Amino acid sequence: METNKKFVVSYAPHCHNGDRISKKSYNMMLAALPAVFFGILQYGIAALSVICLCVSTAMAWELIFNRIMKQPPTIGDGNAALTGLLLGMLMPPVVPWWVILTMTFVTILIGKVIWGGMGGNPFNPVILGYAITRLSWGGFMDVDASLAPGYIFDFNMANPIVAVKSAIWDGAGADAASAFSTKALLLGQHCGTIGTMFGLGLIVGGLYLIIRGYLRWELCLSYLAGVIVTATLFSAFGPEGKYAGATFHVLAGFTLIAAFFFMAEDSSTPINLIPMVIYGVGAGVLTILIRNIGNYADGVIYAFLLMNVLNPLLDNIRPKALGKVVENE
Repeated sequence: METNKKFVVSYAPHCHNGDRISKKSYNMMLAALPAVFFGILQYGIAALSVICLCVSTAMAWELIFNRIMKQPPTIGDGNAALTGLLLGMLMPPVVPWWVILTMTFVTILIGKVIWGGMGGNPFNPVILGYAITRLSWGGFMDVDASLAPGYIFDFNMANPIVAVKSAIWDGAGADAASAFSTKALLLGQHCGTIGTMFGLGLIVGGLYLIIRGYLRWELCLSYLAGVIVTATLFSAFGPEGKYAGATFHVLAGFTLIAAFFFMAEDSSTPINLIPMVIYGVGAGVLTILIRNIGNYADGVIYAFLLMNVLNPLLDNIRPKALGKVVENE
C-alpha cells in the first residue's frame, strides 16, 4: 500500500535550543542592555532618544507591512524590536530623525519583508539596513559629527580628558591605537557609537547568549580568531607603526557586537560546523583587510555582507556520510 509523504522545508532557525523565537529575541535584548545602558549613561537623553526611535519605528514599519499584506501581526515575537535595538546600538548619539526613520524602513522592507519575513532573509537585516544608510548619509552616522570634535570622555562623562580624534580609526595605525588602552576600550572610556563603546558589557552579553544556547560559540570564536590572526600578521610583518595590534582591533569598532550579536542571527549564518568555521574566519580576515587596506574605516559591516552572500554555498559543505554503497545482488 502506497503512503503519501510530505517533505516540509521550513525557514531558519534550523538549529536551536527549543525556545520560541520571542524568547530568543527578548533574551538577546536582555544581553544587549549593559552596553545600551552604558551608552545612555555616557551620552544622556540624546542617546536614549535614538534608541527609542529606532526600536519604535522598526516595530511600526513591521506592523504596517503586516497590515498591507493582510498578515497577522508579528511584532509580538520581538524580532522587530531586537532589530531596532541593534540598529540603535550602531548609531552615534545624535542622528536626524528622518535618517532613523528611513533606515528602519529599509531594514524591515529590504532586510525582511521582501524575502518573506524572518527566517527567509539571506542577509542580516541590521547589517543590510545600516550599510545602505551609511552609504547614503555617512556624514550623519559619524561619531565625530555628533559630538564636539576632538575629545575622548572619561567614564562619568564629566570632562574631556584627552584631546584625540574621537573616531578610533585613523588608518587603524599603531600610533592611533596607542591613544586607547585596553582598559579604556573595555570600560568605554572613549567616544564611539551608543552600544559598541562598552566592550566589557558586550562580552558579558555574548557569554550570556552562549550559555543560554542562543549563540553557537564556534561562530564567534572563529570570527575573533580570524580577526586576531590577521591583525597580528599585519602588525608583525607590515611597516613598523603602520598597523594596530590585535587587541585594538578586537575591542574597537563593531568587532564585539558582530561576534556576539550579528553571529546570533540564524538565517544569515551557517548551521554546520565546518561552514561555521569558514564563515567566521572569513569574516574576521575580511574585517582586517578592509580596515587596513580598504577605504572604509570599520570593515565589519561589509565583511559580513560578503560572507552573507557566500553563506548558502558554505552550508553545502557537509560531512561525508559513513558507510559504503553496496550493489544489490
